[in-house]
Amino acid sequence: MIVLPDTNIRTLQPVSELYYFDRQDTALPRKMTALAAWNTIMSDPQPLLQRAFQIRDVISSVFGVKRIGGFSGTRVGQVNVGDYLDFFLVEYVDDECLVLTERDRHLDVMTCISIANDTLSVTSSVCVHNTFGRAYMIPVGFAHRWIVRGMFRRLRRQLS
Repeated sequence: MIVLPDTNIRTLQPVSELYYFDRQDTALPRKMTALAAWNTIMSDPQPLLQRAFQIRDVISSVFGVKRIGGFSGTRVGQVNVGDYLDFFLVEYVDDECLVLTERDRHLDVMTCISIANDTLSVTSSVCVHNTFGRAYMIPVGFAHRWIVRGMFRRLRRQLS
């Protein structure tokens, strides 16, 4: 795990070594912890995203990749390193940073939810391990940016 310079953002490796990197920021209307931001964003999973996870699981299982099931919408009051939030393993947590990973035979994914002042950042970093991982990232890399933007819109609506 790498901490990006002058931030509290974590990535799998230095940005120049990643297969995929995306960071998106939004202003928070009020102070909150990284876990509270996660809970708010994920409290009502997007139906289209749930369907995408179902399709992903069917296709990926053919290639020996474990099913992940998607997001449950379950809110949690506290997490510790080693706990799971849906399919993500919690690898780091404090009030301003929540680092979640999913590691499999085709790729490793790290999602970092971080807060600095009044800005929420969602940063995703990916390392691929094989051809299936590269093929998998073609639609996921494109869709990911739209998904995070949608999550930010939902967050702003819920907090206003």
